Amino acid sequence: MRTFNLARAAGFAFLLGAVSGAALAAGNLAGQTPIEVTVDLGKPGQHIFTPNKLTFETGKLYKLILRNPSNDPHYFTSHGFSQMVYTRKVQVTQARDGKPVTLAEFKGAIREIEVYPGQSAEWWFVPVAAGRVTDLRCGITGSDGKSHADHGMVGEIVIE
Repeated sequence: MRTFNLARAAGFAFLLGAVSGAALAAGNLAGQTPIEVTVDLGKPGQHIFTPNKLTFETGKLYKLILRNPSNDPHYFTSHGFSQMVYTRKVQVTQARDGKPVTLAEFKGAIREIEVYPGQSAEWWFVPVAAGRVTDLRCGITGSDGKSHADHGMVGEIVIE
């Protein structure tokens, strides 16, 4: 009959804790350097996303920079995409003396970001599910009664 060895059990528990703690540390998203991806929302006289196809990988931290170089406000809207990512934050930025300055920060579930002419926003997120969504669009309605999406401001997002 084996006897219970308290020292051996404690050592095993410590080793198990150390191994699982190391595994958790390897997945520390806060320590990742974000991968920067820039999307232009429109161009003067055009309603388009540039690029209009985006690809991301699960488990990596991204900083999606949404710039609006056009004369119209634009939305970056995708309900499907918002269901496939963990949003760390969204920042409203403004260039001052050639450097971006954060004016506001939002946390929680984000489905749509509106960026005004000449401005930009940063969406920090980690994809948590793989898939393809084709509902990226700008839903702003122009003076002709059609949405910017009707004029071609649509896109596709793939998460691998």
